Amino acid sequence: MLVKFFKFIIIILLYQSPLYSKSKTLNDFNSHYLSNYFSGIVAYDNKDNSEALRFFQSSKILIKKHNSYLQKYVYSLVLEGKVQQATSEIKQNLTESNSNFFEAHIVLALDSLKRKNFKKSREHLQRSYEFINNDRLSLIIAETLKQYLYVFEKNKISKTKNKFGNFSFINEVFQRCYLNDKNAKIYFDKLVNSQDDANYSRYIFFYLNYLIENDGYEEAKNITANIDYLNSSLLISQGKKWIEDQRPGEFKKIFSCSNTTDIISEFFFLVSNLYSSQNDYENSNFYLNISHYLNPKFKFNLSLLAENHYLNKNYTKTLKILESFNRKDEFYYWFKLKKEAQIISKLQNKDKSLDFINLNFKKIKNPSIKIVFDVANFNKDAKKYKEAIRYYDQIISKIDISSQLYADILYRRGGSYERLADYVSSDKDLLKSLEFNPNDAYVLNYLAYSWLEREYKIDLSLQMLEKAYAKRSNDPYIIDSIGWAYYLIDDYEKAESFLKRAVELMPEDPIVNDHYGDILWKLDRKIQARYFWGNVLNLEETEDEMKKNIKDKLIKGLSNS
Repeated sequence: MLVKFFKFIIIILLYQSPLYSKSKTLNDFNSHYLSNYFSGIVAYDNKDNSEALRFFQSSKILIKKHNSYLQKYVYSLVLEGKVQQATSEIKQNLTESNSNFFEAHIVLALDSLKRKNFKKSREHLQRSYEFINNDRLSLIIAETLKQYLYVFEKNKISKTKNKFGNFSFINEVFQRCYLNDKNAKIYFDKLVNSQDDANYSRYIFFYLNYLIENDGYEEAKNITANIDYLNSSLLISQGKKWIEDQRPGEFKKIFSCSNTTDIISEFFFLVSNLYSSQNDYENSNFYLNISHYLNPKFKFNLSLLAENHYLNKNYTKTLKILESFNRKDEFYYWFKLKKEAQIISKLQNKDKSLDFINLNFKKIKNPSIKIVFDVANFNKDAKKYKEAIRYYDQIISKIDISSQLYADILYRRGGSYERLADYVSSDKDLLKSLEFNPNDAYVLNYLAYSWLEREYKIDLSLQMLEKAYAKRSNDPYIIDSIGWAYYLIDDYEKAESFLKRAVELMPEDPIVNDHYGDILWKLDRKIQARYFWGNVLNLEETEDEMKKNIKDKLIKGLSNS
């Protein structure tokens, strides 16, 4: 509260500065409006956008008297999905200096573009360049829109000198698709089959869309026949399902290359996805709402909005967005149920979450193997290992050994067997998984640690962990495992260096704290050892059996020491 108070005082002082406000004195404004405005700023900074918008709307009298008011207000409106209202507010204040920010002119450019007034769109876009301020992504947005406007007006590809790597290539593919260029198919094929590190699988959906629109339905069927549900995104899985169900018309219902706003909408989804990958959920949601405004038919993109709100712990908004998905589209409806179950787990407990998912799973006729996989993982996460194994068995019996996820399913089933102390079955699955993927750091770590706990093949376990560590040197679980391996071979100095790092990375993990306490005891740092053992008792994830063992250590220390 003290921090908020000082922040409030600073805002008031800044507000009286000529750099911050057009007014020379606070007497120009009613204190009620000021109070609401300052409350809006605090709510905005605290990422409570709904509350911020409520306060901004109740202090709109200040819109022409404060240089940053309009920007915050527009942002809040767009973040609430009120893009049309934001556009109107910008238009009403276009002659004011408070409209001088990049996003204002981008919004106006898109408004004109949506109405096919490309000339006016270019004019607004040109103004946006004044406010880029060395921000590369803003430059990419402006330059890309400029290229698209050229294509829409001139009906030919823009030969710009500015290249932005993947962005530029993706946009050229869509530009050629819009123009129905004879080479569009070649470019799509090159994009979806690219061998670089980026994931372009999303664009398989648009490739299928292009083929279906251009009498290539049979080719689209051939492509989807080779798509693995388990290894595909929601969007690709849904597209595959439409073709399998002979519903190709569903593609055109939500997207067409011949529609200018559909293409621009996809570009802004790409921008939004980039922001989301950087954990910048505010900017991601801003551009995602713009994307949805341009093409509201493509409701599947709202799954990213739901995910962003979920990761930001705004569960009310997450649930509201999830209402967009219905049973007609199997995979997005299942996404809705999964996310609801995850929220139940956060707000209540894992048992209630599992009950919810199992109940809804039973209502699905002939569920996809992708859905069965999710149910198996839900059961495993809730420690229902026998049920999880039963579902993993179903999957393994149905998928080809060449599937990219075959080794992963063996790993998950092996882990479930290990939790049930069925070590014969566990080792068999984990070793089989390593036959398919011998460098998988997580499987190496899991198997090696399982052996360490049994004091079995310790030297081989250490070799496996060193291999895993070489692949994932920043993974705290692998760091803990290799530290524990050195502990078991009495190399306490080396063990301590790893376990210290592990506890720094995972201070809330009971096993890591326990391990670190053990090594400190062995190094005769007994006061510190008892500190970390005591820590274990206060951690939420500590199980009752471990608590009992820890209490014994606190009294007796380690035996044979």
